[in-house]
Amino acid sequence: MIKNIFRKGREQSVESDVPVSSQSKARVLVVDDSPTEIHIFKKILEKQGYQILVAKDGQEGVDVAKQELPDIILMDVVMPVLNGFQATRQLKNDESTANIPVIMVTTKGQQTDKNWGMRQGATEYLVKPVAPAELLHKIKALIDA
Repeated sequence: MIKNIFRKGREQSVESDVPVSSQSKARVLVVDDSPTEIHIFKKILEKQGYQILVAKDGQEGVDVAKQELPDIILMDVVMPVLNGFQATRQLKNDESTANIPVIMVTTKGQQTDKNWGMRQGATEYLVKPVAPAELLHKIKALIDA
C-alpha cells in the first residue's frame, strides 16, 4: 500500500483552486528521503509548471540549495545524515541561502515540533497529510511575496 501524504479527494480540484503564478517556472527543491513522497510532490508541482530539484537527505538538501539557489524549499524533518531541523538551521545561517523560504512538510505535528521548526528558520510548517491546494497556495504566496 502506498502512503499518500495528501488528503483524499482534493487532488482533482488543485488546478481550479490555485491559479498558476507568473512565477510558474520557479524552482522548488524537495528534500525528502521517501521516493514515494518525492514522486507525489513532483507530480503535483510539475503539473503547475514548477521546476523540481530533489535531495534525498538533509545534507544533500543543503548542498543542492547552495549550488542551485532554488526559489523555495520543501523540507521533510525525519531524514538521515541531517534532519530537516538541522538542514534548515544550516541554510538560514548561510548568507547565500538565508533568504530562501523553507516550508517544512512532515508528520511531526506536535506543537513543540512546530515551534522548533520555526525557531530553526522555517517560513511555514505543514503537517502531513496536506491538501495539495493548501501546499500550492503556500508555495505561490511565498514565491510571489
